[in-house]
Amino acid sequence: MSEPNFQDIPSYKTSSGEEFMSSNQLNHFKYKLSAWRQQLVTDAETTINHIQEDSTQVADINDRATLEEEFALELRTRDRERKLISKIDKTLHVIELGDYGYCKTCGAEINLLRLEARPTADECIDCKTIAEKKEV
Repeated sequence: MSEPNFQDIPSYKTSSGEEFMSSNQLNHFKYKLSAWRQQLVTDAETTINHIQEDSTQVADINDRATLEEEFALELRTRDRERKLISKIDKTLHVIELGDYGYCKTCGAEINLLRLEARPTADECIDCKTIAEKKEV
């Protein structure tokens, strides 16, 4: 059975009185991150196969230019995803360390809705907002 699509994994529903980052929550995010990572790796493999299969000689120069532009776009996308895989791996490591779900800047709990939207988030929304304002 193949991994489910990352976006098809339902959001975590907390139980009444459940402690923040309980083992069930950690398992949920670990599963979600692993599925996302697997999806990205599969997409990269598909791109490699696509480029290998479609890079045969194309007689028309315009068709060749279009094909090369398509390949360049796919490779840029995969490069961004490669960086995301690295961030996912880092986040999975943080889960193993027991620090997942807490802001790396202030130590506060990161809202579960934020973690559902961006499972690799390592700052609470307040600290992230401040950091982004400093960047501008």
